[in-house]
Amino acid sequence: MIELCSLSSGSNGNAFFIRTGADAFLVDAGISRKQICLRLQQIKSDIQEIKGIFITHEHSDHIRGLEVLMRKFPMPLYITEETYNNSPCFIDEKYLRFITSNDTITIGNTEIQSLPKSHDAADPSLFCFYYKNKKISIVTDIGYACANVQEAVKDADVVFLESNYDEEMLKNGFYPPFLKRRIAGERGHLSNVMAGELVYNHASQQLEYVFLSHLSENNNKPDIAMDTFKTAVKERDDLQHLQEKTLLTSRYGISPMVRMDTEARRLFNI
Repeated sequence: MIELCSLSSGSNGNAFFIRTGADAFLVDAGISRKQICLRLQQIKSDIQEIKGIFITHEHSDHIRGLEVLMRKFPMPLYITEETYNNSPCFIDEKYLRFITSNDTITIGNTEIQSLPKSHDAADPSLFCFYYKNKKISIVTDIGYACANVQEAVKDADVVFLESNYDEEMLKNGFYPPFLKRRIAGERGHLSNVMAGELVYNHASQQLEYVFLSHLSENNNKPDIAMDTFKTAVKERDDLQHLQEKTLLTSRYGISPMVRMDTEARRLFNI
């Protein structure tokens, strides 16, 4: 059984939950220890089940709860050395598992691949989890769809995909010009249009679910992100199921939960 959801996704904090059989993982810890533990309980999990935390980069919305969480519940932390050195966190070295941003490790029956991505951080990584011929990719905080991003989406069964901003809302919004340039630049974030184009151009027909993630509070709306994505992919006959199986993450709480096994794939709402 595979279980997947977002515990939180947005500039106020990011954390993703992935269970592959007997093993469970977190990607990022950008909300408080208390909220991570509470939300794990809400999905009938527990922090003690987590076999490791993977950190994508050192921005505060991805590590805000990390140090306190690790003090209370020490566990292996998978992070690049440069990301760790550029973070404000102090973690007991016996729990540090330094990886490179182009690495593959095995934990239990799960292989986890890290790949470098384009974002304005020290050494940002995206992650692909492989379990029993299933592939789950975490593809957020990316400035553009570089070759590694395309590879992460290719042949994936589930993708947590950044759909950060609506281009017109950003253009006409109140952000100062330098911040607009940063968001829309190649080391910034992916727009709704770019998210749809990425899946349209590079996903295979086995892509079962997409979680639209890291939506901007000020430069996006959930219905705009969803409509833009569905419009982009509806021209592919082999991706028509995504009209029903595209999900939204939330900056305020838990997303819908996806549970998959080798015989059937079903969607359960929390």
